[in-house]
Amino acid sequence: MAKKRQALPPGSVIGILGGGQLGRMTALAAANLGYRSHIFCPDADAPATQVTSLSTIAAYDDEAALTRFAEAVDVVTFEFENVPSKTGEILSRIKPVRPNPQALHTCQNRLREKDFCASKGIPTTRYAEVTSQESLARSLREIGMPAVLKTAEFGYDGKGQVTIQNERDAQQAWARMTGGATGVSGILEGFVDFDLEISVIVARGLDGATATYVPVENQHRNHILDQTIAPARIAQDVAERAEVIARRLADAFDYVGLLAVEMFVTGKGEVLVNEMAPRPHNSGHWTMDACLTSQFEQFVRAVAGLPLGSTERHSNAVMRNLLGDEANTWEKILGDPTARLHLYGKAEARPGRKMGHVNRLLPKE
Repeated sequence: MAKKRQALPPGSVIGILGGGQLGRMTALAAANLGYRSHIFCPDADAPATQVTSLSTIAAYDDEAALTRFAEAVDVVTFEFENVPSKTGEILSRIKPVRPNPQALHTCQNRLREKDFCASKGIPTTRYAEVTSQESLARSLREIGMPAVLKTAEFGYDGKGQVTIQNERDAQQAWARMTGGATGVSGILEGFVDFDLEISVIVARGLDGATATYVPVENQHRNHILDQTIAPARIAQDVAERAEVIARRLADAFDYVGLLAVEMFVTGKGEVLVNEMAPRPHNSGHWTMDACLTSQFEQFVRAVAGLPLGSTERHSNAVMRNLLGDEANTWEKILGDPTARLHLYGKAEARPGRKMGHVNRLLPKE
């Protein structure tokens, strides 16, 4: 029996933890559906705060500020998952938090992610927990080289990762990853000889209904997503298995919101889960211009208890990130009639910083 939805009426306030570009684009989508957004983040003039009049500038562990924030909104979600786990607990005592804090807790830690997948019979690369130089050596004997050592928490865009090709790398890897810090937990993953990286974004509503976007192909430059090709150039049966995996994970979490699942596709056609993101995702930006419902509108629909929108695409697309000074080419981009430019309102263009993206639409094949 399907669960009953309780939709928030227009005029309700969606509380968003995080002030980055994902929050900005979510707030804009929410406004189109008649909602207001209240941003909670520690930085004044963050991209998301520029598009709404409601914001709380405070630390993510400021319990008094979190309480005031929760009392001022109707539902809470997040565009940034690296917040203290206690934050979700505090907020959930006052207002609904979607997705639930347990999903956030799992997705904050690569080891918990892998363990969760393993418990549901979902394939991943071989992995082991690493807590010291000694346990790294032991795990390398079991998994072999090459391998990748990653911090268990707070890693993104290639940060906190060391590739181990040989014994010399192994001797230096732990110090390089930890930077000399103590109490750091890591995860060693077997190297995957993959053909390509893909991701699937799945939405799940309050009533348990799910909707997936077509799998897309992700290409990286210096460990940062460079471009996304939609749809991915994979066989239909591989695409179907990837979508099934994403739906299974969302159901297993009893998820409400948007979940991005990054995966490897091997030469043998295996689909292995790499990481998850419990929020809108960079690889879903193409949906803003090529789909009937963008990932951001879908995100708002899910957390607000609305029916999910259609994920059908009317065009194929290539999304390219604009990093650092690349955003200064905005005028040239706007001269291309096939291009759709999205800038994030960030004041400083640092190397490798995501300043915006451009979607180029192609005929649907």
